[in-house]
Amino acid sequence: MATSGLVVTRWWCPPTIRANILRAFGARIGRGVNIRHGVRIHWPWKLTVGDHSWVGEQTWILNLEPVTIGADVCISQDVFLCTGSHDRRSPTFEFDNAPITVGDGAWIAARATILRGSSIGSDSIIGATALITGAVEPGSVMLGPLATRYAQREFRL
Repeated sequence: MATSGLVVTRWWCPPTIRANILRAFGARIGRGVNIRHGVRIHWPWKLTVGDHSWVGEQTWILNLEPVTIGADVCISQDVFLCTGSHDRRSPTFEFDNAPITVGDGAWIAARATILRGSSIGSDSIIGATALITGAVEPGSVMLGPLATRYAQREFRL
């Protein structure tokens, strides 16, 4: 946590050094990966990122279980990948966790949320602010919520 807070998440830490520090803590990071500043990774040893992928500013990877990101993936700013949850029916509120997989060539747009047990198929697009709770077929386009017609008319420029 200290290394992450003092070095890895800072804007002045070059992406190559950031990737090397994450590797030192057990992350499997491919060649040419660009992990931008402000990215939070809960447990580096449960993270795999394929070659030439990009993880945008302020992304949070809460990986209580493994997160696997393929090659040539773009994860935009403020994305939340969350492998953890709780069993609300359990009297002890036990964990109900599951891994997340993002296939090669996928694009997850700004502020999207990917929840536990989700798999994003190769070459899929997850739109800005979308909420994903399961499997997305390869080549799919999943959009986030749209503004209402009233709001669209009201705020036209």
